[in-house]
Amino acid sequence: MTRTLILTRHAKSSWDNPDLADFDRPLNKRGRKSAPLVGAWLTEHGWTPDTLLCSTSERTRETWSLMGLEAYNTDFRDALYHAGPDRMMQVLRESRGETVLLLGHNPGMAEFAGRIVDEAPDHPRFYDYPTCATTVIRFEVDTWRDLRWESGEVLGFVVPRELPEMDEKAS
Repeated sequence: MTRTLILTRHAKSSWDNPDLADFDRPLNKRGRKSAPLVGAWLTEHGWTPDTLLCSTSERTRETWSLMGLEAYNTDFRDALYHAGPDRMMQVLRESRGETVLLLGHNPGMAEFAGRIVDEAPDHPRFYDYPTCATTVIRFEVDTWRDLRWESGEVLGFVVPRELPEMDEKAS
């Protein structure tokens, strides 16, 4: 049996209000444009989650909302706020979905992505995982509890600036 993991870092957030705690920062204009484009890219390729594991921060919740995707099971976890790779692995191993979207923060997201795949995609931005970067990874496991480091096959990787709609709006 296979399982599919969609790893997404939150979209670009705003630093406009210095009085806001980091946890409460919303997305900025670019972030509000990129999240739906990444959601459309996933849908276009048939990579849609049945389960969401998401940090409880404002920017991750807003990213999810704007991606335009639905999941049968949504699980917002405080433990995913600035989580490291080991914590992310622990949360993922508790999941029951077949296609899970894990939405979180750097630097943990970049570290997790680099450790979970058997071979990284040939992309210059994979290891720094910019905002709203998304990787789709397939695993040959029966349950998420069976997941091991360096075991996933990358099916796709994208950063929003590479999507045609972002290129047009950036010009």
